[in-house]
Amino acid sequence: MDAQQSDVANAVRIRDALDPLLIEDALWHASPADIFGLKEHIAAMERAVGAADPVAFVHANWRLHAAIAACSPDALLSSLYSSLLDLIEAHTLTVLPAGEEPLAPYIAHRHELHSDLVDALERRDREAALRLIHEHNTGLQPEEQAAQR
Repeated sequence: MDAQQSDVANAVRIRDALDPLLIEDALWHASPADIFGLKEHIAAMERAVGAADPVAFVHANWRLHAAIAACSPDALLSSLYSSLLDLIEAHTLTVLPAGEEPLAPYIAHRHELHSDLVDALERRDREAALRLIHEHNTGLQPEEQAAQR
């Protein structure tokens, strides 16, 4: 992130807080065409993983999140979320894994997580979708989440 790091960190925090609301909306309102579009973004993420291109990966990731937000009938929520994504994207200079994990396995795991999330949305599996978005936002695996309780 560039010099606006605190603004971006705050935007990420707010985006993460809005994610469960958008997942709830997508569970109720995503059409088959919306799900098809989400899967196209997952395919773009997969191509970026295969090409070892973390920049393409993160851009495909943001497009996926914007498409999930577009499923919401709440124009204010969708617009606010999209604005946060724009701010984050405008100030992101590079892509790095969390912690000590090498980049290639990190983006492969993030791809799998997003793919599982879209599958849960397609199945209308609320419990799985909310668990996956929590894992997405915390970086914790389910067994790590259970250990924290």
